[in-house]
Amino acid sequence: MSALPVSVIIAARDEGAEIAECIASVAWAAEVIVVENDSKDDTVARARAAGATVMQHPFRTIGAQRNAAIERASNEWIFVVDADERGTPELAAAVGVALAHADGPVAFRAPRRNFFLGREICHGGWERDRPVRLFRRNLRYDERPVHEHVIVHGAIGALSAPLLHTPYATLSEYFDKLHRYSRWWAEQHYARGRRASLTDLTLRPAARFLTMLIVRQGFRDGAHGVVIAVLGAMSVAAKYAQLWAMQGKRPSMPA
Repeated sequence: MSALPVSVIIAARDEGAEIAECIASVAWAAEVIVVENDSKDDTVARARAAGATVMQHPFRTIGAQRNAAIERASNEWIFVVDADERGTPELAAAVGVALAHADGPVAFRAPRRNFFLGREICHGGWERDRPVRLFRRNLRYDERPVHEHVIVHGAIGALSAPLLHTPYATLSEYFDKLHRYSRWWAEQHYARGRRASLTDLTLRPAARFLTMLIVRQGFRDGAHGVVIAVLGAMSVAAKYAQLWAMQGKRPSMPA
């Protein structure tokens, strides 16, 4: 098939093990831009060898990185991919269908099939993962430290084929990301005036565990689902513990 008039944006740092395969999986796009900062591995060399345009940009947030690359894009439509995601021929066809309707939505959600330690996870809330990834180039991300999203003014559609996503290749990778993201989350919310209470530190992690395992039926994914629910609870605990530590004192019991 001929290249689709889409600019793929990939924000990457130290993704030498993933970047070439990621770029190859979106070879159906007319342009691939990798926005990179401070990689200590061969991310840049591998990205260029795979045919991508590489730009360096000082890191503030993931949203800011993506926005910088969007400014450089030469196509009307942007498709955002992470280094740990893969496109497919079916996804390419779905993007082509979306682009064929000029008067349609200005942005599209991409469902993600998520994999964890060798198994696809179909419950626990992971099956609800549908971020906006295809959108017109006049749109931008907000630039908050965590939970960044595309600011969309207009209709949002849905692509009919998924991205393949392996967010954590190992448990060590999960814990590395947990440390960074919990700190960023706490800094973001502390700056907005939020403070941690004993309820946050005790009940919220337990509620996350039960929601993922029971309400969202994570138990149906077997031991993988149980581990993911445990990690989800740890993630909540880590965020509020970081926030509590920034307060410099023990939280008081809520009234």
